[in-house]
Amino acid sequence: MYAGVVAGSVVATVKDPALEGVPLLVVRKMENGKEGELIIAADQTRQAGIGDYIYLIGSKEAARIFRCGNIPVDAAIVGFIDTYNEEL
Repeated sequence: MYAGVVAGSVVATVKDPALEGVPLLVVRKMENGKEGELIIAADQTRQAGIGDYIYLIGSKEAARIFRCGNIPVDAAIVGFIDTYNEEL
């Protein structure tokens, strides 16, 4: 599980049928309090928007979070971060 911030959205006119109705968002991963790489994540919450701080899961867990089972994704947004404390 890791944190990120929504940076944009993706429009895909052709995609796997299992992804129909699932928003695809561009997310900038947060690593040690700094901005990291950009990734595309499926929004399981269907509520995330640009600028939202979210947390994601990746790999096989991301595919399993959806009700239909094996959806072809590498990252899925599963919740929102309201506040956080960073201690070194």
